[in-house]
Formats: sequence, structure tokens, C-alpha cells
Amino acid sequence: MHVLITGGTGFIGKQLAAELLRMDEFPFEGAAAENIDKITLFDAFAGDRKWSDPRVEVIVGDIGDAQTVARIVERADIVWHLAAVVSSDAEVNFDLGMKVNLQGMLNVLAALRAKGMRTRIVNASSFAVFGGDLPDIVTDRTDLKPKTSYGTQKAIGELLVADYTRKGFVDGRSLRLPTVTVRPGKPNKAASTFVSSIIREPLSRQPAVCPVRAETPVYISSPRRVVEAMIRAMCLSDETIGAERTIPLPGLTLSVDEMVAALGRIAGPAAVQLIRWEPDPAIQRIIDGWPTRVEAARAKALGFKTDKSFDEIVRAHIEDERVTKWWSQ
Repeated sequence: MHVLITGGTGFIGKQLAAELLRMDEFPFEGAAAENIDKITLFDAFAGDRKWSDPRVEVIVGDIGDAQTVARIVERADIVWHLAAVVSSDAEVNFDLGMKVNLQGMLNVLAALRAKGMRTRIVNASSFAVFGGDLPDIVTDRTDLKPKTSYGTQKAIGELLVADYTRKGFVDGRSLRLPTVTVRPGKPNKAASTFVSSIIREPLSRQPAVCPVRAETPVYISSPRRVVEAMIRAMCLSDETIGAERTIPLPGLTLSVDEMVAALGRIAGPAAVQLIRWEPDPAIQRIIDGWPTRVEAARAKALGFKTDKSFDEIVRAHIEDERVTKWWSQ
């Protein structure tokens, strides 16, 4: 079986690929498991990870170029579509966001349709599809009302995946992801990048900036849970998923100061003191427009899991990224 991950050299793409290599075969619900023979990571950048497993191939290209995407997709048996321009970047650079987030989605779906094989695809969406005046708790049936370009592009992506599935062109599933933390690497241009920075940098004895108020609530999930969700969404049969093709994932709701408190419990006050509070009204406005409490009843019924606590998330990051515990020295 040939696996394609668009956005494959990003942090979720890399973790997903590593987990697939560990699995060695893929356990489709209601069918025999299939050996994973090849994993293609397609992205705009080669990334910094060196893959020793010969099954992994990294291809650098433009998701906005239909011919390139058609060549990459043609060989794939299953697809995870993770390629995206992040929230703040899509807001500032409208054309780039439309090219990658919308045209890229259209290119992948069109290429899969041309194969005529109803290929299974898992699409990474976002709770940025909501905005403005929201109910206290967002449910599986809350109407999409994006208030950013990124959210609009992701909402259109969900609708396209559902319609291509309805027409029988693909077997699609969109996962609506919470803010993922703790992300490894460096800060990016996502409005939510601070959610990782205020944990990741202090754990590495580096300063971090928090641009929002301490009481700001955020709906989050860990990389481990997101990778698990990506795999589960692909495993589940067409019949189990049913007609509704978007699955809002379960997560935790925490205020920023609760996250900082967890950092303090694990790494001590010296780590907390590395955080600088520098309000950014533009970032605050974007974050305030996202839902903070989500029911996710259908996802839970389908067996998708959430993290037990933020302390667990921080400890998992320390373990997964082999963070040196300077605070215990």
C-alpha cells in the first residue's frame, strides 16, 4: 500500500509518518490489514528530518500546481491531506491562503476523482470554521460561521470533501482539529502559535511571548491524540462513518494561566518567569472568535480520545522531544 501525506514534512505529518512506520501494516475496519510499502511526504519544503527507512520518500513541490499534484496523487492508495497555510499567514496573505488552502484542496480532490477509484482521504480541518457570536458549547450541528480567511478556506474544504464523497468520487473524512499543543520546532505564523511557545520555549530555557490575556480560554489537543485521530479516521469503514463526513474532535478547554500553572508544576517558577506578557489586539481578536467548549459527541461515540490533563500533554512533549530537564539539575 502506498500512503501519501500532503504537508508531510510538517510536525504532524512527520509524527504520522513515524507512527505508520512503527505500525508496518494498516488495520482497515472490516477488511484485512495491508502492508505499508511506501510513504510519500509531499510538501513545499524538504524539512529537517532525515529518514533512514527506505519506504519514505520526500517530494518537494507546489500543492497549488494541478499537474504536480496529479502526478503525486496518481500513485497513492490512501491520502492524508495536511498541507495548509496557517491562520495569521492566510489572513495577511490572502492570495497565498487561497492558493494553498483552497486551490490545493481542489487539486487533490480533482486528482483523486480522475483516478476513478474512490480513494480514501482524511482532510485536516480546524475549529476556525467558527467565529463571531457562538453558543456556549459548540456541537456537531453548530452552523459554520468563519470570520477569517483561513476559517473560510477550511470550511469550504470540509464542504468539498463531503460533496466529492456524496458524488462517489472519493471516500472522504474531515477532522476538525483543536489547537494542537505542544508543537515542536519554532514559532510559526499561526495565531495560536503562542499556545505552544509558552510551554516549549521555557522548557528549553528560552524566553517566550504570550500575546493574549491570561484568562483567555483555548480548546486544545496534543500531537499524540491528533495522530491517533488521523489514523482512526482512516481506519474506520465507510459504513461506520456514515453520511456526515466532518468529525469535530474532542479536546480540553483551558485558560492560558491554567497552562502556565501546569508548566510551573512541572518545571518550576524559573520556567514560568521566562514568559513575557505582551498583548497583541489582532491575535486576541482572532483567538476570541474561536470556540472554547466543544461537545464532540459523535467523535466520542466513534472512539476518538482526548487527553486526560494538560500536565500529561507537557510531560508527553518532554518525553517525545527528549527535552533536557534543566530545572532538575
